[in-house]
Amino acid sequence: MKNTETLKKNYEFKNVFTKGKYYSGKYIEIFYTKNNKKINNIGIAISSKITNAVGRNKIKRLIRENYRLLEEQLNFGYNIIFLWKKKQDVENANFTNIKNDMKNIFTKIGILN
Repeated sequence: MKNTETLKKNYEFKNVFTKGKYYSGKYIEIFYTKNNKKINNIGIAISSKITNAVGRNKIKRLIRENYRLLEEQLNFGYNIIFLWKKKQDVENANFTNIKNDMKNIFTKIGILN
């Protein structure tokens, strides 16, 4: 992740959730705001009610890898939070589902070049 840092603090997540815009796909949901910097900040939040730690870490790895592959095609200057939809099973978490969902959402937002 060249021009990307991670959101770590609770107040950073709250800021994006309250002031940000929301877009939903079939598997993931995205909240985003502009940050007026030359980098993107990303955060991934997976509820513990969905699955155990192994499943949550699998989803996080897949989201991070798909973001890494799309990173060069994205505009910079955004705080982005990824959420896994609670109604979707962890078995649906595979590379291509997340990739297609992420591309569709980023084109709706207008971040993808």
